[in-house]
Amino acid sequence: MPRDRAGRRPEGAAPGPRQGWVASTTLHVIGISLAAVSAGMLACSLLEALTSRRDTAALAVSGLLTGVAGGLLWYLTRPGAIRKRQVFATVAWTWILITAVGALPFILAGTFAYGGAGLVEQVVNSLFESASGFSASGSTVLADFDTPGRGLMMYRQLTHWYGGMGVVVLAVAVLPFLGVGGLELVSAEAPGPSSDRLTPRVSETARRLWIVYIGFTAGAALAFFAADGFSSLYDAVAHAFTVAATGGFSVHAESIGHYDSVAVETVAIVCMILGGTSFSLHWRAVADRPLPYHRNSEFRSYLTMLGLAATIIVLLLWLENGLPLGSSIRAGVFTVVSLGTSTGLSNATGPGSPSDYVLWVAGAQLVLLLLMVVGGCSGSTSGGIKVLRMRVLGLTMLRSVRHTQTPRAVIPIRLGRDVVSETVVSRVAGFFLLHFVLMACGLLAVTALEGDLESSLGAVVSALGNMGPALNEAGPTSNYAAAFSQPARLVLALLMVIGRLEIFPILLAAMDLAVRGRAALRHGPVSFQHLSRRLESFTESRSDDP
Repeated sequence: MPRDRAGRRPEGAAPGPRQGWVASTTLHVIGISLAAVSAGMLACSLLEALTSRRDTAALAVSGLLTGVAGGLLWYLTRPGAIRKRQVFATVAWTWILITAVGALPFILAGTFAYGGAGLVEQVVNSLFESASGFSASGSTVLADFDTPGRGLMMYRQLTHWYGGMGVVVLAVAVLPFLGVGGLELVSAEAPGPSSDRLTPRVSETARRLWIVYIGFTAGAALAFFAADGFSSLYDAVAHAFTVAATGGFSVHAESIGHYDSVAVETVAIVCMILGGTSFSLHWRAVADRPLPYHRNSEFRSYLTMLGLAATIIVLLLWLENGLPLGSSIRAGVFTVVSLGTSTGLSNATGPGSPSDYVLWVAGAQLVLLLLMVVGGCSGSTSGGIKVLRMRVLGLTMLRSVRHTQTPRAVIPIRLGRDVVSETVVSRVAGFFLLHFVLMACGLLAVTALEGDLESSLGAVVSALGNMGPALNEAGPTSNYAAAFSQPARLVLALLMVIGRLEIFPILLAAMDLAVRGRAALRHGPVSFQHLSRRLESFTESRSDDP
C-alpha cells in the first residue's frame, strides 16, 4: 500500500488487509457511534455510583449492551466505497439507532414510571426524551426532576452534547480512509447548505471541529462555575453541555430560572450566541489573526436579527404587557437569544413570571415564532432553517422583482463578495419548500392526534427547528406529556430527528427503503418460482439415477 513520507496512508485509499470481515461503511459508522455513546453511558454510571446510586445498574447495563453491539460492528466491518445514496442512509440509520439505544437508560431506570404510567407510555416518553436529547431540541416530558439520580440526569445532558456536533462527524474524525465520501457524510449531518472543509483531509477537519467543540464546552463550564449562583461543578458541566449543543435540557425543572441570577443569565447568553455561530468560524478565530467574525456576512446578519428581535420584544413587554423596563430587558433579551439560537433554555422562575412568554402579547409571541423558524448560523449546533438560507431566499426574491423590470438581465446572488451558485440557490429553495410542506403535514398529524391548534403549531415549529419549549400548553414552564397524546409525541420525536438532519437524509433513506421494498415484493414471487423450478429439476434428475 503506498504511503506518504510520514508513513500515513493517503486519504481515500483502501484499508489494509485486516480491517474487518465485511465492507460496510454504514455498519462501521454505526459501530463507532454506538461505542461513543456507550462510553458516555458508562461514565455517567460511574458518576451515579459515586453520588445518587439509584440508577447505576440501568446506566451500566445500557452502556455494556451498547458497547458490545458497537464494538462488534466496529471490529467486524470496515469502511468501503461510499455511493451517493449510501451517504444519506448511513447518516439516517445511525441517528435512528442512536435515538433508540439512547432511550435504554430511561426505560431500565423507570424514569417515567411515575403517575401510574404503563410500559408503553414509559417507552414512548423515553424515546421522546432520547430524540429530544440527541437532536439538541430540549423539549421534555420529564415532570419529576428529583427522583432520577445525578448520573442519569448528566447522561440526559450528555445526549445533547453528542448530538450537537454530531456522532457521524465524530466517526469521521477517527476514520482516515473515507476521502470525498467522508466529506459527504459530514455534509449530510452538519447543519447548513454546505460543509466547510478546513483542511484537505476530511478526518482532520472533523477532528478540528471536535477540538473547538470540546474547548468551547470546557470554557463554558468554567464560566458557569465562576458565575454567581452556581454552587457546584456538576451544575456547571451539565449546562455547559447544553449551551455548547444549543439544546434546552437542564438539571432543574425551572431551567436557568432556578438560579435567578443575572450573572448566570449573562454567561448563558454569551455562550448561546457563540453556540449559534459557525464552529468553522471559531476555528479560524483561534488559528488566524485577526479575528474573522466581523468579516463574515452571515454572522453580522445573525447578530442584527437577534438585536432587532430583542428590541421589538423589550418594547412590547414594556409598553403592552406593562412590565417594568428592567424586567422587560432581562426577560426579552434572554428569551430572544435562547429561541433565536434554538437553545430553548428559560429564565422563568415559575408560571406567571416575566419570562413566561406564553403570557406575552401576541406580537411578541409572533416574533418568537419567526425566530424559531430561522435559527442560528450554518455550521453551528443551532437548529432552524439558518440565517444563510434566509439571506439567499431574500436575495432570490429581490432578484425576481428586478427581473420583472429587466427580464434579460443576469443578476447573480451575492453574499458579501462571494457569488452564490445557482445550484446552491436551487437547493435552498427546495429545502425551504420541503421544510414548510413537512411542517404542514406535521401540524395536520399532531392536531388530528388530540392537540389544540396553537400548541400544535408551536410544537411542530419547535420540533423541526430543534428549539425546545413552544407556545401555549408546551411553554417554558410546562412539558409535552401534559400537552400531547402518546402518538403525537412520537410524531414530534420523529420531526426532531428529521429537523436535526435537515430533512434530506431521513427523506432519501425512506425513499430508498420504499424502492427496495417494492422491488423485493415485485421480484420475490419470481425468485420463489425460480427456486421451485430448480428444486423440481434437481428432484427429477435424482429420481432418474440408477
